[in-house]
Amino acid sequence: MIELFFRDFPQIWSFSSNSPLNFTSIFFWLLFGFSLLFYALVYRKTALRNAFLFFISLFFYYKTSGVFFILLIFSTLVDFAIGHGLYRTLSIWKRQVWVAISVLVNLSVLSYFKYPYFISDFLSEGFNINWDPMPVHAIWSNAYLGTDFIESKILLPVGISFYTFQCLSYIIDIYRRKIEPVKSPLDFGFYVSFFPQLVAGPIVRASEFIPQLYKPYKLTRAAFGLALFWIINGLLKKIVLADYVATNFADRVFAQPTLYSGLECLLALFAYSLQVYADFSGYTDVAIGVALLMGFTLTKNFNSPYKAINVGDFWRRWHISLSSWLRDYLYIPLGGNREGSFASYIIVFTSFFALAIMAESWKVPIFMAIFLLIVFFLTRWVTAFRKWLNTNINLMLTMLLGGLWHGSSWNFVLWGGLNGLGIIFYKFWKKIRPWNPKASLLGRTFGISTTLLFITFTRAWFRSETWDNALLILTRIWTAFDPSITFDILSGFWRPLSLMLAGYLIHWIPEIQKENYRRKFINSPLLVQWCSVLLVVVVLYQAMSSDSQPFIYFQF
Repeated sequence: MIELFFRDFPQIWSFSSNSPLNFTSIFFWLLFGFSLLFYALVYRKTALRNAFLFFISLFFYYKTSGVFFILLIFSTLVDFAIGHGLYRTLSIWKRQVWVAISVLVNLSVLSYFKYPYFISDFLSEGFNINWDPMPVHAIWSNAYLGTDFIESKILLPVGISFYTFQCLSYIIDIYRRKIEPVKSPLDFGFYVSFFPQLVAGPIVRASEFIPQLYKPYKLTRAAFGLALFWIINGLLKKIVLADYVATNFADRVFAQPTLYSGLECLLALFAYSLQVYADFSGYTDVAIGVALLMGFTLTKNFNSPYKAINVGDFWRRWHISLSSWLRDYLYIPLGGNREGSFASYIIVFTSFFALAIMAESWKVPIFMAIFLLIVFFLTRWVTAFRKWLNTNINLMLTMLLGGLWHGSSWNFVLWGGLNGLGIIFYKFWKKIRPWNPKASLLGRTFGISTTLLFITFTRAWFRSETWDNALLILTRIWTAFDPSITFDILSGFWRPLSLMLAGYLIHWIPEIQKENYRRKFINSPLLVQWCSVLLVVVVLYQAMSSDSQPFIYFQF
């Protein structure tokens, strides 16, 4: 391992798009180990520690995304300056202007890199306007700086959605007077770029993380054991569970669903549900563990989401940092469950208008117009309906925009909308159901089963690149279901299916038992812990394949 490190030493300082740095890379752990050695020299001095971690985080991000680290520096400097201008301003309307500038700059940068082709398709299909997005930044840099960036496509910087939301939370928290701006741009840069969670979360709130910047470093024996636990737990989830199930089953079926039976397509959906959870939660487990070793606590991002008894409960357990961010910075400002705001109705009208002009048939806009007229008159004449609409419109908008945050395609918007409808339906069902799912094992089993089934079916749009591919795999479940070949399927894919079953069963272990074996690991002797780490390393080495899967949420 050491020989490998010195053999490839020159490559350590350069970025390779073919092998970006991430938690499954041996170079990450070697570089992290050397970083800890230097960290041991500076951790006692807060300012020096934060500056060191900022530059180390920039380097790690450079190894992940190349020159896009310059974009990260730009966002850092802009919001650092806006934060101080906002804090010194007393006039309400001027403070709102500062916030508007931050929102405009951050969302413009995000839109430029993430949504140009989505907007281009919309203009082409809706208005017959042909616009070919060009990477202006790359063309300019190549012309004037002599670089050789790709000029044929706008590339998406890794993690841009995550650090954009972190910058916005910082500005909004200052506006709400929850925090004061940090004095040093290096401190703020460290908050924005902290490398364990930078590229795939969890999304860190300024009000939660910035106070930690000025606390003395402290790593107790229990915290060290917990950090080791989360790191090995996350790596096992990612490499042994998510990658194996994906490579040996889920990816094959999604690539060519017409070659597989209905049962295989159904099992592939459940396999992907497990894969995306093990992949994403595995990343955040490692991020939490790595941060803890350096004395920082990151927010919890998952709470056994497939134990949820309804769709609302699922979103309180899944990607908690995003769900809570959308609740506090979007859903509540729009009016929450009290009433729809002016912005709410503008967004709804704009969405209907967009769908209408993109429709291939003239019947669609006519139907939408009639539908909107009916809704308008119902809100005027039926008080109960108006109350219901005001209660749910902001929820639906939040889920739609949450879907769009995940990706620049209508598939993600539809996926978010389906989850919103699922929450609204449950709110209605809760009023008429004949039992309380929390009151009995049968009720909880029904709630967990139906929620998992619904979430898994919506994954068809989350996983598929096009609407047609999502519908294809769903229709194959019904049209190509052949019970007579069940045994052949189970025997042919017994390894990934057995691992998939084990993954779900482990997930459903009661939380009190998980806490017990986590506590036993934390309290075990150091020799036992290091032997466990060594054993896990051997298992991971055997499990890793040449076609290891990138982390799913890197694309967001």
